[in-house]
Amino acid sequence: MIENEAQFLHFLDQHLIPYQRLEHPPVYTCDEAERLRPKSKGASTKNLFLQDKRGAFYLVMTDCTKRLDFKELAKELRAPKIHFGSEEKLMELLGLTRGAVTVLGLVNNANHRVQLLIDSEIWDRNEFLCHPLVNTSTLILTKESLERFFELTGHLAQVIKILGLV
Repeated sequence: MIENEAQFLHFLDQHLIPYQRLEHPPVYTCDEAERLRPKSKGASTKNLFLQDKRGAFYLVMTDCTKRLDFKELAKELRAPKIHFGSEEKLMELLGLTRGAVTVLGLVNNANHRVQLLIDSEIWDRNEFLCHPLVNTSTLILTKESLERFFELTGHLAQVIKILGLV
């Protein structure tokens, strides 16, 4: 398991995945990230670790401004009720803590118990802002770099239309 940012950056470097790193104070919400992170042109992402009643786990990446409609997402996935996954499962499956949830945590999901869901409304962007396993820095990654990362970790991204609350 990759346990810290330095190890994760080494992983990216080893696999020739380019990134730009922005350092900032700890952020726990999208609002804090907007205020405290240096300004950049990438898509600001919200990442949610979810679980359904059957015990299936999902990592959802969407735009920071969107509030997910959990009932509609459950219908789309044909899953029973969806809720946030526990902090214990977040650490066990992705090696992450609350506030640092990121699609990059899939590097630690070798058993593929977590399904990756990407909002189609955000996936057409060219660059994405993602935490490198910690909430004290942000990486700017191109779509191509994220696709390469998902390929390396063996995670197939399900790109779906995720409805937000109105």
